[in-house]
Parts: sequence; structure tokens; C-alpha cells
Amino acid sequence: MIATRLYQEHLRSVWMRIALGLIVILPIAIGLSLVYKSWPLLQPNELFTNLLSTEWSPVQGKFGLWPFICSSIIVSFIGLLFMVPVCLSAAIFITQFAPAWLSRSLRSIIDILAGIPSVIFGLWGVITIVPMVASLAVAYGATNTTGYSILAAGLVVSFSVSPYILNMLMELFESVSTDLKESALALGASYWQVIKDVLLKKLRPGIIAAFTLGVSKTFGETIAVLMVVGNMVKVPEGLFSAGYPLPALLANNYGEMMTIPRYDAALMLSALILFMIVLVFNLLARTLVNHYYTKL
Repeated sequence: MIATRLYQEHLRSVWMRIALGLIVILPIAIGLSLVYKSWPLLQPNELFTNLLSTEWSPVQGKFGLWPFICSSIIVSFIGLLFMVPVCLSAAIFITQFAPAWLSRSLRSIIDILAGIPSVIFGLWGVITIVPMVASLAVAYGATNTTGYSILAAGLVVSFSVSPYILNMLMELFESVSTDLKESALALGASYWQVIKDVLLKKLRPGIIAAFTLGVSKTFGETIAVLMVVGNMVKVPEGLFSAGYPLPALLANNYGEMMTIPRYDAALMLSALILFMIVLVFNLLARTLVNHYYTKL
């Protein structure tokens, strides 16, 4: 009986180690696969030419990725600009000011938003955000008045990623003990001063980490972005210009890659760049989170 139990425990332990190994190996396997497939364009001279060139003509063997990289960075930056004030204010209200019944209701709404597929956000962006941006473009005298632009993409991606950021921020604010807030109140601080001068300062690394993870997620948003960004291969010249981020490039062109030489390597190189950007942002966020927990 004891031998059987020890054998079962051994099997469980082995299986958990194998499962853990699969999770750890997965990002390494993805990275190595992308490096292997994009290797024809990873030679030093060719790599820098492709990264910095704006010429994208696969038929002529020109794979300039700079417009796609610029579009990804600008769309993510616009998304971050909208996410920071909205998510931070909402998280403070839900955790610090809202009564319990309202807080529970708002959390349910946020969970529903987090479960909505990206394509729904994209369709809503086409119906609502794009016409609004088009009206704004007309008011400012922009040449692109269709509304399909990096501004529309930034707005849509900020709405699609906000539920994830909100959940992280709410957990952060709720991790602070009530003793700390009561001590500050006992010293004569107002409730808003406690939030501004105590909570926000204490949680600063965690808040930065949450938004860093949000930015890394905006880089990977595909369907919602490609539906509203315009998909034009050029470096965006303004907020109302159309763009073409890296995820949209992959989603729109992957089916064509087998007919043109080295086209597959170019698309894999763009996927590798996207993978490296997300990896760097996640490592940065993890470093900040570790720093935050050591301070608690």
C-alpha cells in the first residue's frame, strides 16, 4: 500500500516537472523557430538594411520593415496615452471610493469586457471610432478624411487592453493594508492626500509594471488594429495618417508567402522583431514587479 502511494506521488511529481518544462521551453522554442526561419535576412548588412528601409516590394525582393515598426510603436504609444489616465482613475474609484455593491457590479462589467474577442472591438471601432476620427480629421483639415488611421487604431487598442490593466491595478490598490491608510489619516491627511501621496507613491513600481505589460499587449493586438488602421505601407506622418503595424502585416500577408522567394523569411523576421519587443517589455515589467514586492 505504501509502495503504491509512493509510486503515485513519484508519477505526479514527474508529470508536474514535465508540464513545467513544457511551459519554460515554449518561448525558447518560438524564438529559435523564428530565428531559424528568418535566418536568410539576419545577415548583418541585410538585417540593418531591412530594418531601416521604407521600401516594401516583395516581388522585387525589397523588405523594408521600418514603416511597420514605426506604425507599431506609434499605435502602442497612442494606446498608452489613453490607457494611463482612464485605467488609473477607474481603478482608484473602484477600490477607494465606490461602495461595495457598485464595486462588485463594475468588476463584473470589466470581466465581461476582458472576455470580448478582439474582432468585436475592431468592428465597434469601424462603426464608432473611425467616423469620429474622420470628423475630427475634417475639422483639422487633414488630407486623410476616411478615419482609418493610427489614431483610430490607438483608441481601439486602448479600449481592448484596458480591462487587463484595470484588473492588475485593482489588485495592486487592494494589496495595501488599511493600517497604512489609517495611519496617514490619523496624522491629519485628507483621503485624497492619502491616495495621492501614500498609495500612488508606494505602488508606483507596480503601476508602471502594469502599464508596461499593457503596452506589450498592445504590440500584439492584431485583428482590432488591422480593421481600423488603414493598412498603408508608409511611415505615418500624423495622427490621421494610415499605418501598417507588424501584427497586421503578418495577418494580411502570411498566405502569400510561399509564392515569392524570401517572403517567408521577411514575415518571420517581422514576427521575430515583434517577439523581441514583447519579450523586452515583459522582462522590464517583471523586474519592476520584483522590485515592488521587495519593497512591501
